[in-house]
Amino acid sequence: MLFNSLDFAIFLPVVFILYWFVFNRNLKHQNLLVAVSSYVFYGWWDYRFLSLIIFSTILDYWIGRGIVHTSLPKQKKILLWISIIINLGFLGIFKYYNFFIDNFRSAFSFLGYEINTNSLNIILPVGISFYTFQTLSYSIDVYKGNLKPTNDFIKFAAFVSFFPQLVAGPIERATNLLPQFYKRRRFSYENSVNGLRQILWGLFKKVVIADNCAVYANYIFENSLELPGSTLFIGALLFTIQIYCDFSGYSDIAIGTSRLFGFNLMKNFAFPYFSRDIAEFWRRWHISLSTWFRDYLYIPLGGSKGGVLIKIRNTFIIFIVSGFWHGANWTFIVWGTLNAIYFLPLLLSNKNRNNLGIVAENNNMPSLKELFQMLGTFLLTIFAWIFFRAESLNHAISYIGEILSWSLFNPPSSLDVIGLKKILIFLIVLFFMIEWFGRKGDYALDNIIFLKSKLVRWGFYSFIVFLIGMFMYTEKTNFIYFQF
Repeated sequence: MLFNSLDFAIFLPVVFILYWFVFNRNLKHQNLLVAVSSYVFYGWWDYRFLSLIIFSTILDYWIGRGIVHTSLPKQKKILLWISIIINLGFLGIFKYYNFFIDNFRSAFSFLGYEINTNSLNIILPVGISFYTFQTLSYSIDVYKGNLKPTNDFIKFAAFVSFFPQLVAGPIERATNLLPQFYKRRRFSYENSVNGLRQILWGLFKKVVIADNCAVYANYIFENSLELPGSTLFIGALLFTIQIYCDFSGYSDIAIGTSRLFGFNLMKNFAFPYFSRDIAEFWRRWHISLSTWFRDYLYIPLGGSKGGVLIKIRNTFIIFIVSGFWHGANWTFIVWGTLNAIYFLPLLLSNKNRNNLGIVAENNNMPSLKELFQMLGTFLLTIFAWIFFRAESLNHAISYIGEILSWSLFNPPSSLDVIGLKKILIFLIVLFFMIEWFGRKGDYALDNIIFLKSKLVRWGFYSFIVFLIGMFMYTEKTNFIYFQF
């Protein structure tokens, strides 16, 4: 079920009414409603994949209980590894099996040996990378003693399958979300209004900006061999805007929806395109995944405490694994490697934590130095996103090669062909202005001075709703991160 669909527009109010007006007196019934509603939400795509998430839920529920009820460290470790191997095993089969088989076949073919191997004709379950990491964090935290295992299966099932963030995050930690299922939730008008405001902004980013940028970005990437470098750069720029608005838009809707039900999810984006260096960018982009890899991979490997070679090794591991998490394609691995290369000079010079605060925190506009820092970081990010979007390494290399050719200085006359509209350019500029002046809040509309007036506020909300209705496509448009 898509957030930007009529199905969800009906589903959400129904669940909301049942949650607050029918089951509001019994916490167990509320949690059961959340679990059942989440299974309906997930099964809307393909009910067959419900068996996977239910199996993972049962597995890690019993693993958690098993770890705490055994006093032998060796048995605790065995139980943890059972959870890791089975969960990552499912992820490996559904997401990476064909990738490894195809590359195994290609490697032997390169050496002059032809082998017969069969690929699997399987569909990638939606959200498997997200809920797999969520259940793994539970088992690991129980093993480390950071969390007491739950004895309530309904609460645990609701935590694993919580529908607002089930499909594309944020990847919640059990230490944050699971305890919220133990507390009685009371309806808060203020919290609900805040949630609706964040949902509105998320829909604007997805429907108005991301989906419309996608039309032109897709055309340019699919016809890159016929277009000059200037147009290809515009295509990369549009995809850079698209992927941020698409993914952060999903996170805004997820967090806002959670607020409607009295839950607080972690912040997943913190205005990353206003970053002054790559280290700051990765502290602000997909925060739930970045911190997951930091806590469960980077720090256990030694983090930044070892010598130079250890720091380099750990940096490349975490970025390459992060790239591979996104998809079974060499383009994602190169994308991760490229970001590691960007990050290393900052780490080795101890400058990776230079920019911890908000850019231009006490000013309305950035300084000239900050402006150039943001521009440089943004250009590096655009370059990396080309690998992320390209169909193959050859496609990415040819795309970049054309951008770096003299055709970059040719007028992008082909824009007449793709029909890039001035209204979209205006909306993109408007979007960045709102993000800039709202950068001190949890999301753009959370802390904007000109929205203090009630008349202006409601006029602005009406304008956003109008734009969403005007630019919404009649056919359903998936979120980019559903494929991961």
